[in-house]
Amino acid sequence: MTNRPPMRVQVRLPGSPQPPADRRRLLVLGGIWLLSLVLAVLGGCWMATPRDAQGQRLQAAEKRAETLQAQLTELRQKQATLEASDRISRAANTEVQSSLAERDEEIAGLRADVAFYERLVGSTSQRKGLNTHSIEFSPGAAGTWQYTAVLTQNLNRGAISQGQMRFTVEGVKNGKLATISWDDLHQRSKVPGQDYSFRYFQQLTGSVMLPADFTPQRVRVTLGSGTGGTTQVFDWKQAGAPASKGE
Repeated sequence: MTNRPPMRVQVRLPGSPQPPADRRRLLVLGGIWLLSLVLAVLGGCWMATPRDAQGQRLQAAEKRAETLQAQLTELRQKQATLEASDRISRAANTEVQSSLAERDEEIAGLRADVAFYERLVGSTSQRKGLNTHSIEFSPGAAGTWQYTAVLTQNLNRGAISQGQMRFTVEGVKNGKLATISWDDLHQRSKVPGQDYSFRYFQQLTGSVMLPADFTPQRVRVTLGSGTGGTTQVFDWKQAGAPASKGE
């Protein structure tokens, strides 16, 4: 058998002083408990009052944001309405201006017609026999030229003037003077003249073709039938009255 050392049992009697290690342990535990209690109290105070204030500020900010969003939406709607109204106003104004321009042009044309009729049939108008009052050209499709000629006479009132109109175009081609005949203008041979029959005036219209390398300068218009017709020369004009004319 092995010999074991005898066990020592310490018995602490009531009222006997505790060892220093136990007292330190109790002091540490007590300090920790007291510190935790203080922290709990401070945390409760911090969580209560500041959170209430933060919640109020947050609610106020959310309400302000909602108000601003509503105002922004309203302003955007007003802007869209104003932009649409402005577009409508601009379109209406453009249409009105276009209509006014058309009316002014129409009135000017009517006034010119009235002045023309007064000069032609008025009591103080100059008596003239059959003549070409004007001839104008405007470019058409596929290289064609549309012409408008106005024929007049007021010498024999009540008499009817009848016959055919022909014209030639004089100009420059390849650096040389050239004349485009009535047949060449229509690109056919033996083309009859354009018939007219009127008492005071008549407007004749049609189309002709000019060579691509030809520059027109004058138009020579012949009225009548056979060799007894009259001839007048006009400057080439694409619009408006001719600058000059002669016999």
